[in-house]
Amino acid sequence: MRISVLGAGGWGTTLAILLHHNGHDVTLWEYKRYYAKVLNRSRENKIYLPGIKIPKEITITHLLQESCEDKHMIVLAVPSQFIRSVLHNIKKNDFSDTTFVSVAKGIEKDTLLTVSQIIKDELKDISSSQIGVLSGPSHAEEVSRKIPTAVVAASRNVSTAKQIQSAFITSYFRVYSSTDLLGVEYGGALKNVIAIGAGIIDGAKFGDNTKAAIMTRGIAEISRLGIALGARPETFSGLSGMGDLIVTCMSKHSRNRYVGEQIGKGKKLKDVLKRMQMVAEGVETCRSVHQLSLKHKIETPIASAVYKILFEERDPIKVTYELMTRDMKAEDE
Repeated sequence: MRISVLGAGGWGTTLAILLHHNGHDVTLWEYKRYYAKVLNRSRENKIYLPGIKIPKEITITHLLQESCEDKHMIVLAVPSQFIRSVLHNIKKNDFSDTTFVSVAKGIEKDTLLTVSQIIKDELKDISSSQIGVLSGPSHAEEVSRKIPTAVVAASRNVSTAKQIQSAFITSYFRVYSSTDLLGVEYGGALKNVIAIGAGIIDGAKFGDNTKAAIMTRGIAEISRLGIALGARPETFSGLSGMGDLIVTCMSKHSRNRYVGEQIGKGKKLKDVLKRMQMVAEGVETCRSVHQLSLKHKIETPIASAVYKILFEERDPIKVTYELMTRDMKAEDE
């Protein structure tokens, strides 16, 4: 297939290389003109994916519209808060035979839409069967080095889910299929907020007991909110739910866990973000989750605690003990 990957961060670059090795004709779009030239010259993404060579057969460009012309598949690998503007700039292209695959994990601020919903909102002429998502526990740093990984491809249309599955699957990158598009999206997005909470636990020097509690109760509230928004319960015990939550809360590669860890050590959010080259999707998603939980009257105590720490600058230790001393509950509540 002719495939464009929009976004030359670590994940976009990794997937472009993987798709090339699967025999596809791949174009990689980089937003910054000068960095596209650097990538073309060096054939290495030294900022976001150092040490991994980009095959010369992959076309690297900063020309957005041209990169999206006459493609069978377009992979959206830009941060979720920028996806609408990217789609807006290509909406005049003919996408009648194109499948869009989101690999971003976030919820748009203000609109509270998932990426699949943003795609449908911006590209009015395409059908739901042209939209899918690829998600799961998959750090670029490991996939690029061919470390065994399992993810899930989802679309409301079974054939589309299987098309995405077939395009990406390799001997080291196992892809399962699902028709619970929203569940896979919400699992991937909401776990980033819990991962910030897990990082706060690390930074504040609590312990393994506390982190296990945050992760376990975190998946409970992810499921509660996701189901209220139309997802299927079983999705949250799968790769895009519990699987992604585990790796994002535990891994040294996790940007969201890192943000939480620095906050837990007493640093200010604006200072932490200023020093980061990559985007931590969980920060803006935390605002969206806070709004969604209020809108739908769903209890999300951990996400609410993270919100208070990030945006109200509450003390992490005090907020953690407030969580611990909430009213008694049954575990299945």
